[in-house]
Amino acid sequence: MKLLEHLMIRQGREVYYYDTARNFRREEFAEHLHRMIGEEKEKSGKQGVVFLCIGTDRSTGDSLGPLIGYKLMEEKLSNLKIIGTLEKPVHAMNLEEYQKILRTMYQNHVVVAVDASVGSMDHVGFVTLGRGPLKPGLGVCKELKAVGDLFITGIVGSCSSYDPLMLQSIRLSVVMRLADCISESIFLVDKFWDRTSLI
Repeated sequence: MKLLEHLMIRQGREVYYYDTARNFRREEFAEHLHRMIGEEKEKSGKQGVVFLCIGTDRSTGDSLGPLIGYKLMEEKLSNLKIIGTLEKPVHAMNLEEYQKILRTMYQNHVVVAVDASVGSMDHVGFVTLGRGPLKPGLGVCKELKAVGDLFITGIVGSCSSYDPLMLQSIRLSVVMRLADCISESIFLVDKFWDRTSLI
């Protein structure tokens, strides 16, 4: 079965869905992400790449971003910058401050926003990849400024209930599987650039 489960046009933009529970191929996801980053760099003239991992370590369902940031920092990536970890999470209370940091210190970087999200019940456990900014907080009815040039989300729960307490009852196993698949794929993207620099 192909890794790419399907493509949806959501709010006028392409969003790709990948099922982490069935035959997730990190190399294929990484190649797709690598290609999208390259296209964004070419279009914008930007040189670097920064991953903005959004979420909090105080809620299981919303801990996906900081977990991914933590895993990436442990790998000591050479070509990518990481903002948002378990130790220094980027969340609703400080997102505006980090957006200012992005504008001043990373204006020459493509920003890939990474966050947990909610979706339909049959998409729980899927990863999405798309172009354009991410609007954090929609799953828990928070109005936060959109951020990023590209986005990656992990669907941790169903949007049938917009109760913020729902995120507290998300299975950690779902979050960890999503975090592993996404972080390992991003690690491969970094390795792609390492190989390119050797040619």
